[in-house]
Amino acid sequence: MKKNLPGDRRAFLEKLGYLGAATFLAQSAGAAGAAENEVTVDFPSPENLAARGEVPRRKFGKTDAVVSAMGLGGHTFAMAKSEAESIRIVQEAVDGGITFMDNAWEYHEGRSEEWMGKALAEGGRRDKVFLMTKCCSHGRDKKVAMQQLDESLRRLRTDHLDLWQIHECVYYNDPERHFAAGGAIEALTEAKKQGKVRFVGFTGHKDPAIHLEMLSHGYPFDACQLPLSGFDAQFRSFQNRVLPELNKQGIAAIGMKSLNGTAEAVKKGIIRAADAIRYAMSLPVAVTVSGIDSLDLLRENLRLAREFTPMSRDERLAYEKQCAAFAGDGRFELYKTTAKFEGPAGREQHGFPAKEEMPG
Repeated sequence: MKKNLPGDRRAFLEKLGYLGAATFLAQSAGAAGAAENEVTVDFPSPENLAARGEVPRRKFGKTDAVVSAMGLGGHTFAMAKSEAESIRIVQEAVDGGITFMDNAWEYHEGRSEEWMGKALAEGGRRDKVFLMTKCCSHGRDKKVAMQQLDESLRRLRTDHLDLWQIHECVYYNDPERHFAAGGAIEALTEAKKQGKVRFVGFTGHKDPAIHLEMLSHGYPFDACQLPLSGFDAQFRSFQNRVLPELNKQGIAAIGMKSLNGTAEAVKKGIIRAADAIRYAMSLPVAVTVSGIDSLDLLRENLRLAREFTPMSRDERLAYEKQCAAFAGDGRFELYKTTAKFEGPAGREQHGFPAKEEMPG
């Protein structure tokens, strides 16, 4: 039975797919995509170090850190209606039990870091969070990466980061560039040595093969960020190919894109946002980063996190089956198959035209 909710509140939740979604007919033109021959990996249920009714907390890989199982996405919060609301989103998230803060040097040309730094400076919130941002050198040298780090620290109003990650490893020559002499990997090592960062890692959303190449060098990464969803389980799957390796090495897995970036599958009624988030949080990850651009959405996600119970294996398989007919051709994961979702700095470094210059 549906709860009695004010009309505007109900409309908001229905729009986002937290309440019942309209059925999207599989018979619609082009709906049946031929799924890749992916074999779903079985995982144990994730741990929870928090009390019942709190946002779950988990160990951060093999480190001694503990983080909230839901994180705040650094790009999306800065897309709220105003700076004031963006700042309030950060502050309410922290006060509500979300301790993992995601960000990147290039998000909104520095605005995301500046607003997050302003938000965390009030009320001593910086000391209550696990603060991460990303190096956006995109294949440029160690000097550029270290300059970006100093800029990020200034914007975020802190003297150190809990985690610094190489951002957007999405081009097939990225591992070669990052591991080259004088590259970004040397910047990670130097930043740790200087005490400016506690932990280091890398991110990407394009192809599991790129992640595996980054991992093949034997560098002591502490973390890795990757797209994880019911759709990913069946198309160029990071869940099946990369996540087991991270767990094996004790590298903290940071899940992202639980709604596939644009939430198109939610808008079309194929899945519900609540189920997608629960599925992603049920995987053996340290944290699932969630894109939140309003206080209403933050409060709903906090409720989901506090009421979270991991999906059983059968529930997880049933959810993957629900996604399967629409997952095989990657239509809801275009960040895996096109260059349109890459950031401008990376595009320039790799010789791609600006987004507005691309056809389609």
